[in-house]
Amino acid sequence: MPVTVTRTTITTTTTSSSGLGSPTIVGSPRALTQPLGLLRLLQLVSTCVAFSLVASVSAWTGSMGNWSMFTWCFCFSVTLIILIVELCGLQARFPLSWRNFPITFACYAALFCLSASIIYPTTYVQFLSHGRTRDHAIAATFFSCIACVAYATEVAWTRARPGEITGYMATVPGLLKVLETFVACIIFAFISDTNLYQHQPALEWCVAVYAICFILAAIAILLNLGECTNVLPIPFPSFLSGLALLSVLLYATALVLWPLYQFDEKYGGQPRRSRDVSCSRSHAYYVCAWDRRLAVAILTAINLLAYVADLVHSARLVFVKV
Repeated sequence: MPVTVTRTTITTTTTSSSGLGSPTIVGSPRALTQPLGLLRLLQLVSTCVAFSLVASVSAWTGSMGNWSMFTWCFCFSVTLIILIVELCGLQARFPLSWRNFPITFACYAALFCLSASIIYPTTYVQFLSHGRTRDHAIAATFFSCIACVAYATEVAWTRARPGEITGYMATVPGLLKVLETFVACIIFAFISDTNLYQHQPALEWCVAVYAICFILAAIAILLNLGECTNVLPIPFPSFLSGLALLSVLLYATALVLWPLYQFDEKYGGQPRRSRDVSCSRSHAYYVCAWDRRLAVAILTAINLLAYVADLVHSARLVFVKV
């Protein structure tokens, strides 16, 4: 959905634009010499180097290593597609909204690379013995950090500013939707062991909250990427405000119930990490049950804050059709 952003107003318009509000010259090799083009080349090179270093020594054993390798390969592939579209001037033929897609991907890629830059060294690299494999893994982590900074810089450069014609995903609420869905995915990864919640209906409710809010936020993102916000039976701004309010209420219950039933002995919780047998020893590629419970509690708080910020910003925005 194309929008013009002012201080408190988002005005729907049909005015054409080169997308992203960047000075990049599209449909020409000169696009690579512009700041945004050079930044995307840095993203392409850093992710390529990261997965190449790891692949050359087969240093991605286990689920955490697989996640990191997937992150770098996925970011490299989509960045390459974006560069090809920009160079060939194929934005009009791209199946998704070009006003929304690049910044949505850049935000996801920044979060993906950030997670890989943290997870890979803490759950894999530190358990490697000194040698060529460890050196390659450390270097890959370094380039992953560079990629993270590069993608975050693109988000900062191309986000919506007052007076610009842009897509909803470039606004603060749009970027918060990306954060909300990403954090939910990390939560799902930590609760993949059903033993963490199946013994208590309250914990099962928390899992339902994570799933419901994720689906609603994902729908909002897909509607914008597909430019089909008009299919909703209610105005899109009302849908966004209602979604944010519902998510805040649901996550507030999860923030209370998850720590209560996971860490309070009165409700069958485990208050101390030392009592968890699975945490008694350090294991490569593995996160023990107590650490998973704590991570989910922290991520629940982070997502609640994100939804509160989303609600505040959505309430302040006014959409006016022209």
